[in-house]
Amino acid sequence: MKNLLWLQGLSCGGNSQSFLSGESYKLDVFFNEINLIWHPDISWDIEVNEILKKIFSGSIKINFLIIEGAVTGNKRIHRIGKYSLKYILNKLKDKVDYIIAVGNCAVHGNYTYHKNKKDITGVQFTPDGKRGFLPKKFKTKKNYPVINITGCPAHPEWIINTILTLIQGKEIKLDRYNRPKELFMYLSHDGCIRNEYFEWKVEATSMGTKEGCLFYEFGCRGPLTHSPCNKILWNNVSSKTRAGTPCLGCTEFDFPLRENYFTTKRNMGIPDEVPIGISKRAYIMITGVAKSFKNERLIKKLEDTD
Repeated sequence: MKNLLWLQGLSCGGNSQSFLSGESYKLDVFFNEINLIWHPDISWDIEVNEILKKIFSGSIKINFLIIEGAVTGNKRIHRIGKYSLKYILNKLKDKVDYIIAVGNCAVHGNYTYHKNKKDITGVQFTPDGKRGFLPKKFKTKKNYPVINITGCPAHPEWIINTILTLIQGKEIKLDRYNRPKELFMYLSHDGCIRNEYFEWKVEATSMGTKEGCLFYEFGCRGPLTHSPCNKILWNNVSSKTRAGTPCLGCTEFDFPLRENYFTTKRNMGIPDEVPIGISKRAYIMITGVAKSFKNERLIKKLEDTD
């Protein structure tokens, strides 16, 4: 059985709460394969300083090191037991098989990085690129860089699937942000049940309804965000767009620093940012064609259609 150590840096703890709220049968599968050495929310009966000493000495081997939260060496800001997170990472970075940064704070420092760029970073990234705590070319014993699972918070299945894939000895292909491609090659837009409204340019008139696309008026980032939220549903039930709320783009590197989350910034009626993979000129042409026709079914309430 593989050993996992979960450490929390500067963070609200939302990724831990998301993970521990995963579906019970999936967590059962996970913990049948993983021995959790320590976790900040559920290991109250285990003294972290003693555990870390044993890990530093090599008497406990760690296969997976999960970091949640931004990294700092300033113990006045944050510490784990009597150690700073930077100190722990320096001691463990060459001992573990895999390091996984979970959530935007761990991946690139997030909001705290912008408040204190001198002392705070992500594990291997900042929002400006690969200038995190660990160097750009760093790789673990298994020849992987830090594997990044973005999100605010990350979905529990993204974490479980990544670790179980590695346990099974399968290769994980990573994108340019070192995120698993199997998860982040998709857009949040993929699988959205509002896609037909998007194609016919039928706009939602308010949030919280089942009809209309949220991209044109309400700032939905679905066509601009790499995330499988509409393929791997939250609680196996829903997603933001299914609930009538715009995607906020929380898996991207500019989150949460954008402004006007629920408004689409436009110029002459065209969104300033168009969907990934299409030029603005082509998008204007497609939009013009779609708006010149009318799909009668899509301008009705869903419950009023036959």
